[in-house]
Amino acid sequence: MRFATYSANGETYYGAVTDEGMAALSPGFPHWPTLRDVIAADGLHDLAVAAKGHPVTHPNGTFTYQIPVPNPEKIICVGVNFPDRNAEYKDGQEAPPNMSLFIRFPRSFSGQGQPLIRPPETPQLDYEGEIAIVIGKGGRRIKAENAYDHIAAVTLCNEGTLRDWVRHAKFNVTQGKNWDNSGAMGPWLVPFTSAAQLDDVRLTTHVNGELRQDDRTSRMLFPIRRQIEYISTFTTLVPGDVIVTGTPTGAGARYDPPRFLKPGDVIEVEAEGIGTLTNTVEDEA
Repeated sequence: MRFATYSANGETYYGAVTDEGMAALSPGFPHWPTLRDVIAADGLHDLAVAAKGHPVTHPNGTFTYQIPVPNPEKIICVGVNFPDRNAEYKDGQEAPPNMSLFIRFPRSFSGQGQPLIRPPETPQLDYEGEIAIVIGKGGRRIKAENAYDHIAAVTLCNEGTLRDWVRHAKFNVTQGKNWDNSGAMGPWLVPFTSAAQLDDVRLTTHVNGELRQDDRTSRMLFPIRRQIEYISTFTTLVPGDVIVTGTPTGAGARYDPPRFLKPGDVIEVEAEGIGTLTNTVEDEA
């Protein structure tokens, strides 16, 4: 079962994804206005029951995907989380003892099928394919062995980055990671039911059909259980929070010469058991 947030005819809905289109479920759950509210109420199972036999209300081509969880309290991203990605920095350092983290704002992401926007200030728009997890049960100082009990769903992320802007200051990357609509998230949420959905999953990114990134979650320097444990040490995780778990080697900046995104490019981020997040690129109007 897959659930998505989408818009049609000026209205925003959430519903079940089918091969033919969307089955709107939000009208039947007015007490849960968004998928974030569904997750906070542990209601994904109720949606799954309601979706059985539900007719398609919005056929393919009549709706636009939005990011799955609107207005999460936190989107926390994990940087440099694969061995080859660490080696890209060519600083001679082994993997650090603790993970690198940064925050992204919801408006920096578009939904499935929508373009990443390249701003006029810089041409250095880059891609980063990642798996994202959505917190279902909140908590503080969560133990690694219990971490998966706190995940509601999984999705995908293209953590688009303006490379020169991440180097504008001495020790932060915020301004290069938060341009409006520079990244994408989705297409949908897949309810999390088994460790097999995360422990050893192939993650790839293609640009214009060319394989650029290819790795497995089993090779993460900081496994997802550890991410939840570490992050919840310093901040309380709440339902709907998103953790973007890290990208493999192969981003455009690491080529010689760099291969940044340009208008018309098509980026596909794919993970086993989740699906494919597809976006194009456009210059800001």
